[in-house]
Amino acid sequence: MEAQKPDVQARDEDKLAELGYKQDLNRDWSMLHNFGVSFSIIVRAASFDMSTSVGTSYEATAGKTLGIFAALLVSQGIINSFGVRLLRYLNNTSILLHSVGISCFCIAVLAKAPTHQSAKFVFSTFYDGTGVEGIGWSIRASPAYVAACGVLMSQYTITGFDASAHLSEETRNAQWSAPLGVIMSVGCSSIFGFFVILSLLFSIQDFESTVNSDIGQPVTQILIDIFGEPGAIALMTLIMVCVYHCGLFSMTSNSRMMFGFARDGGLPHFFDNVDAKFRAPIRTIWLAAFLSFLLAVPSLGSTVAFSAATSIATIGLYISYGLPILVGLIWPRNFDKGPFNLRFASRIVALVAVLWIGFITIIFCLPTANPVDSQTLNYTPVAVGIVALWAVGSWFLWARKWFTGPVRQIQAERLGIDLEEPGALEKAEAEGKLDVDTDIAKTK
Repeated sequence: MEAQKPDVQARDEDKLAELGYKQDLNRDWSMLHNFGVSFSIIVRAASFDMSTSVGTSYEATAGKTLGIFAALLVSQGIINSFGVRLLRYLNNTSILLHSVGISCFCIAVLAKAPTHQSAKFVFSTFYDGTGVEGIGWSIRASPAYVAACGVLMSQYTITGFDASAHLSEETRNAQWSAPLGVIMSVGCSSIFGFFVILSLLFSIQDFESTVNSDIGQPVTQILIDIFGEPGAIALMTLIMVCVYHCGLFSMTSNSRMMFGFARDGGLPHFFDNVDAKFRAPIRTIWLAAFLSFLLAVPSLGSTVAFSAATSIATIGLYISYGLPILVGLIWPRNFDKGPFNLRFASRIVALVAVLWIGFITIIFCLPTANPVDSQTLNYTPVAVGIVALWAVGSWFLWARKWFTGPVRQIQAERLGIDLEEPGALEKAEAEGKLDVDTDIAKTK
């Protein structure tokens, strides 16, 4: 088994070299670790506001919450800066927390609940909840409209599985491990997520007091009704530790994505850097932390401004997932399939995926609260429009003049092209030294 590791490592590096890149990052992760990153991000044990104070005199404010968020980002940035060796052990802990820990959470909730709701209540009760003044969209439009809008929460939860792809350069036998990591993370998170929802729904003690809780968080209210405040705080602590790991590995994934983009010239080459000691892209790690903090700053002004800034999260991710699928569907010959592929079913699955992403993109731009005003408006179309206008406009105005796509790093170095020098790659192309389009490096 040990003798096979160098062969796997060599094959991985050879495949990376075929794409034109050097092995700068530390390829030290197994398929389990690759799966664990996406799994930790997807399984958001609690995707609700953590600013609720229970059993203490602490009063959450926008400033305090932003300060705590900044401290968490700094701690996550420091941990990520030490490279994948440390992250590998935290990954193992995260997998246990999100599987064994959440399973124990669900069992404890079901076992301790004084009473349980019926299956009819859990599976057939319809609750609108979109009417600010009592008249919701189920009355103004239809129950189907409310159900369609309700898909947002589950669709948002199943995002982040692309982390397995972003970590592929640090995963052994990546051509198999990365796609399996994506599939396994989605499958396992769906199972655990469904288990969590069922345990909470069956354990609701009083539906009306839960949805109209003074705390403002139905899940927290369910836990208080079952365990009391001390028990609820203990279980919420478990949830917060899980969410911390989610943020930690989200930063890991984001930093690798930005590093790859910088390496290809999409970001300043200053960020195309891997620390020699820790073999981690430290500059993009802290860029990810800084941008995350900037995104939270609007919360100081108003929750509406913050919601407007973050409303693109789900649609933005799925559009980014859907575009390469659509391109592959239209021009299949331009894509070289790896050893892991769906064969004859690939085009069918791609078509279903593109149609579904198109459907949810429309649905998630529709209003979800009635009546619609400046405080309840769904700002997603505005956010998506601004990003789309910026992306398309910047491409036609200036980016197409200098962004050439994936850089043939190895060939460029062999030809003595300094990739750190602005315009060096474009000059080499113009002189015929390097043909990026056909991936052929030529000498005069």
